[in-house]
Amino acid sequence: MGLTSTTTTELEIAAVEPPSSATTADRRSRRSSYYPWLVFALTFALLLSDYMSRQVLSAVFPFLKADWALSDSQLASLTSIVALMVGLLTLPLSLLADRWGRVKSLVLMATLWSIATLLCAIASNYEQMLAARFLVGVGEAAYGSVGIAVVLGVFAPRVHSTLSGAFMAGGSFGSVVGVSLGGVIAVHLSWRWSFAAMAVLGLLLVALFRALVTERRLAEHAADQNVVTVGTTGGTIRVPVSSLFTNPAVWCAYLGGGLQMFTAAVLLAWTPSFFNRYYGMAPDKAGAIASVFVLLIGTGMIVCGIITDRVSRNNPAGKWSSAIAFCLISFLALGLGLRLDTGAPQLVLLGVGAFFAAGSSGPSAAMVASLTHPSVRSSALGTLTVANNVLGLALGPFVIGVLADHLGLLEALQLSPLVYLLAIVALVAGKRLYPAGLRKLSAQSAAAAA
Repeated sequence: MGLTSTTTTELEIAAVEPPSSATTADRRSRRSSYYPWLVFALTFALLLSDYMSRQVLSAVFPFLKADWALSDSQLASLTSIVALMVGLLTLPLSLLADRWGRVKSLVLMATLWSIATLLCAIASNYEQMLAARFLVGVGEAAYGSVGIAVVLGVFAPRVHSTLSGAFMAGGSFGSVVGVSLGGVIAVHLSWRWSFAAMAVLGLLLVALFRALVTERRLAEHAADQNVVTVGTTGGTIRVPVSSLFTNPAVWCAYLGGGLQMFTAAVLLAWTPSFFNRYYGMAPDKAGAIASVFVLLIGTGMIVCGIITDRVSRNNPAGKWSSAIAFCLISFLALGLGLRLDTGAPQLVLLGVGAFFAAGSSGPSAAMVASLTHPSVRSSALGTLTVANNVLGLALGPFVIGVLADHLGLLEALQLSPLVYLLAIVALVAGKRLYPAGLRKLSAQSAAAAA
């Protein structure tokens, strides 16, 4: 009787415990799947704020030009100073974030650019505005690289192109909101309130991010458990920082990624002025129409990232081919569209060109991530951000602004798609060097582990 009782009890325990363990595992799995998406959502929201604060300036160009009698090159300098500071400071600040802590770095950056945007609202002349925009650039410098490193760290590599494209598309979506909302606020209130609204939103998002994202939780959900998340205790496997610059394939990804942003940056900065001058639209309507094209840029980045992950699922080198194809399509569409007369055919071709204008961004980031060790991934993506800003976001709007002063805005815009040819050359070279680049990364990782 006692044996029967004991056996029954043991059977009951055995029958109850496995479901309990399975239930616990399921709950952990659900928590694990939820938190990475929460990290993505909050980091993406701050990126929206980043570009809203950066691009709201484009919506108020006509007001600043009228109030302060500024030239096109002066207006362009207010845009390019931000991208220039991002280009100069991204790498050193990314290196610091890899050592000091990525979450703390993101919070500090977002706080700084939000306060600097508030200073833009109270600027009384061109010099003060330039100084405030300088600080916006300092605050935004490494956000993109550190933010995407945080996101990629909690997701598997098979979705890195999609996530990179979606994350970088936040720049376009933020630009859409910044340009369209900024134009409406400027018309109905004043251009100063356009800046103030972006600043307040940024500070609110900083508080939310700080409350929900921590280094400890990032470490718990890290996709690569061989590398401890920055800011946590414990040993890490690190490769030298010099590995960021000793792989020729990575250099090609940097150059191709940066050059393909040139024309996309031109569209982001000058599309509102294009519609204002050549389609005779008021500033608020020009900003609203321009925001549609900016939205196409962002949507294209996401869709192109998804396409890239699909076509390269069984062949990682397919990421290079996708990036080349996107550059070529945009080159042809914009090159032809900008030479047509105003009207529906021009708008259709400009829309196609805008959709693919920054389509190579996701593949470029995924290629850089696949060719660099996780311990220096923020710094690697920071180097890509330097290329994006120096070769694209800073150089593009400024060069077109200077050319516009001498040739006219339309004539300057017609020259911008030619830069895609340089991007294609870099990407073709990178595709050929890619296998050797993977072997070099493997050797670097083995040496670091040893």
